[in-house]
Amino acid sequence: MKMQSKFAGLGALSAALLASLPAWAQEATVEATEAAAEVAAEVVPVMDKGDVSWMMISTVLVLFMTLPGLALFYGGLVRSKNMLSILMQTTAIACVMMLVWVIYGYSFAFGGSTSPWWGGTGKLFLSGVTADSMAATFSEGYVIPEYLFIAFQMTFAAITPALVIGAFAERVKFKSVLAFSVLWGTFSYFPIAHMVWDASGYLYGKGAIDFAGGTVVHINAGIAALVGAIVIGPRIGYGKDNMAPHSMVMTMIGASMLWVGWFGFNVGSNLEANGGAALAMINTFICTAAATLAWCAIEGMARGKASMLGAASGMITGLVAVTPACGTIGPMGAILLGVLATLASYFFVTVVKLKLKYDDSLDVFGIHGVAGIVGAVLTGVFSAAAFGGVKGDDYAMMAQLWIQIEGVLITIVWSGVVSFIAFKLVDMTMGLRVDNDTERQGLDLTSHGEQAYHS
Repeated sequence: MKMQSKFAGLGALSAALLASLPAWAQEATVEATEAAAEVAAEVVPVMDKGDVSWMMISTVLVLFMTLPGLALFYGGLVRSKNMLSILMQTTAIACVMMLVWVIYGYSFAFGGSTSPWWGGTGKLFLSGVTADSMAATFSEGYVIPEYLFIAFQMTFAAITPALVIGAFAERVKFKSVLAFSVLWGTFSYFPIAHMVWDASGYLYGKGAIDFAGGTVVHINAGIAALVGAIVIGPRIGYGKDNMAPHSMVMTMIGASMLWVGWFGFNVGSNLEANGGAALAMINTFICTAAATLAWCAIEGMARGKASMLGAASGMITGLVAVTPACGTIGPMGAILLGVLATLASYFFVTVVKLKLKYDDSLDVFGIHGVAGIVGAVLTGVFSAAAFGGVKGDDYAMMAQLWIQIEGVLITIVWSGVVSFIAFKLVDMTMGLRVDNDTERQGLDLTSHGEQAYHS
């Protein structure tokens, strides 16, 4: 009480002193006081070392998804004579896309352009970026180093083209895979990343929700994979020869690494270590667990046995489905999302693919494409508070659902057209497919002069 009285006395004294001044002095004093208050009210950017540390870890985790996670996952699924070829393709694609990203990819996606379709050329060769440059997070006033944001987004650009190659594994030239990846990354991945994640992007402006890459990564890659499988054609002996995975142990190891690395993918996309990151983390656990068990249950009912291949497929399905939704849905919604995505992907992998007779070698479209579509669309539903999501009472679910569908359709058409043109350009210039003798012998020896295993 004494302190309050003291400050009250000071306030009265200040008012009395102000009143004793001439009118012009009073006005100048008030203006100066207001200006000082405005300056004090401005938010000073804060770089939290906890956020920075978490984002560095997340960046490394996403690299871990690619190397060795995706490489081993795909490597176990192919035949032994093509094991090294898929490892080499994954490794080389990641390295090429890292260089492309810092040379012009980051600028094309996040270069500061006001265009809704691409980021422009303002940051070619990382122009203007220094150790002191900062990138904003989702909380006002908080920032992380721009180099860190660049590196984090670079790992996304590295893994996405590597996902595509699973659809035409065991039959495509090594140099052609790299050429396609650069073309597709330039004209499909970078523009869609800008549209969805950059503040001036078309879908961002519409309010599309894609927390960690349902459209940008999974639908984008899934459609490219489907186009590639159709354009390139089936493997020799497809539907007749035994093309079972040569090592489910490798596939299980790779799938498990993907799940661990996916926390960098999803939780890191929050850009901060806070409650929003924790929500993304628990959803990444729960949706994946539900999808894995759902796939095992469906297989058990349909075939009488649950397979390790099915469990791994369900695991990836859940991870893909929750990617766009993990920051806005609740854990109970994540369970339902995992089950629904598994039903859709299982149907495409076991029924639709066989009916249409396209050879998507490692089911990239059936899992990444289909689960990505289901996840992106249902994000609009399960984000609502009525389903346990974070959106409040003013959330217009049907309007958001249409925005989600629009984002999915744009991604399908954009990726489909770019992929078809890119495959055709590569085929006309250097050829896509190896000859029949090379394919029968296997790509390990013919393309790389090595063998994964020696008898």
